[in-house]
Amino acid sequence: MSEQTEQKPAPPAPGGAATAGQKPATKQGEAEDTAQVLLMRRRLVWASVWGYLGVNFLMFLRFFFPRALFEPKAVFSIGYPSDFNLGVDTRYQQSHRIWVVRDPGRLFVIFAKCTHLGCTPDWKESERKFKCPCHGSGFDSEGINFEGPAPRPMDRAHVELDATGQIIVDTSRLYIRDPIMGRDEFDNPGAYVVV
Repeated sequence: MSEQTEQKPAPPAPGGAATAGQKPATKQGEAEDTAQVLLMRRRLVWASVWGYLGVNFLMFLRFFFPRALFEPKAVFSIGYPSDFNLGVDTRYQQSHRIWVVRDPGRLFVIFAKCTHLGCTPDWKESERKFKCPCHGSGFDSEGINFEGPAPRPMDRAHVELDATGQIIVDTSRLYIRDPIMGRDEFDNPGAYVVV
């Protein structure tokens, strides 16, 4: 009877466990997958660290190249008195923020800055006035305020004739009229040129 009883190999245990001494194929695959996942995580962490350091280094370099506003020169020539007709000339409004005004006996330069909050008014030829688009201040053709919240007239820039007869404007030297403070510089030498 012993011949009839053959030894059959034992069925594998549930869960895929193998006999002692052998690693199951699935455990080895899982270990490789885990190693791959850890390697990818490590690469991601290092990439994040180097990216952070790289961005900070670029910000550090940007510090040495500051953003600067390049303004036009404060002293410049605008031509000869004969180049200007009677009235308001707006050709230097964009480039130098001034208006050249020629009256029958003199020429002066208005600095295009509203005395309320510093906006740049527009010259309205049809209404013969400067009108501030922000808060509605109005100035006549000589820059004198007559409506709106502007507390005083617009400033005038220093103007003179050089040796060749050209008009030189200096926007760093302004002449103001402030009736509240009792200051009136519009008739000072340099506030206008006799033409």
